[in-house]
Amino acid sequence: MIEIFYGDDRLKIEQAVKTRFADDYEVLEGASIELSDLPSILLGGSLFAEQRKILIKDLGENKEVFAKLPEYLNTPHEVILFETKLDKRSAAYKALKDQVKIQEFKLPENVDMNLVFDIFKTAKRDGKKAVEMLEKIETTQDPYMLVGLMASQATRDFEYRQGAKEKRVLKELSKLDMKMKSTSFQPFSLLKSFLLQVSSL
Repeated sequence: MIEIFYGDDRLKIEQAVKTRFADDYEVLEGASIELSDLPSILLGGSLFAEQRKILIKDLGENKEVFAKLPEYLNTPHEVILFETKLDKRSAAYKALKDQVKIQEFKLPENVDMNLVFDIFKTAKRDGKKAVEMLEKIETTQDPYMLVGLMASQATRDFEYRQGAKEKRVLKELSKLDMKMKSTSFQPFSLLKSFLLQVSSL
């Protein structure tokens, strides 16, 4: 069974994956999959189970491999494709859309940019207060978008001042972004940890 979860609300997609798979699943990066890998990924078993749970991230960007997916609709495994963008004009999408479950996860459109910038500014002098401000909005916001907005503010700060502190903040934001995309930690926990340390950078 193949399903496609797509959209810009990464947090909701991750929650949906966890709801479906719990914590016992394989994660593959779509960009690194070769055509020759598809039979073993989508048809091969493992030492521990005949039926595998597989999450594949951004396979749509690997157009050559994505185009072959319709040939593997009979996979015995539970497969979720996690796509940030989905090209609905592609032949592969048209072949898949009536054969697999496709679900979109969109970010809320009510992001208060000024409030996000206020949280970031507050963190520079008082991390605990910044975390309290974040906790008031975290149920309605996407942490990845918040980090993106903070990064844009930090970039402006660096362009204006170009000091050592501004450089360290940018570096830590870059590390935070990588951690949020590559670990199983709760993204808001990582964001709060960053806010607590900004004043001491």
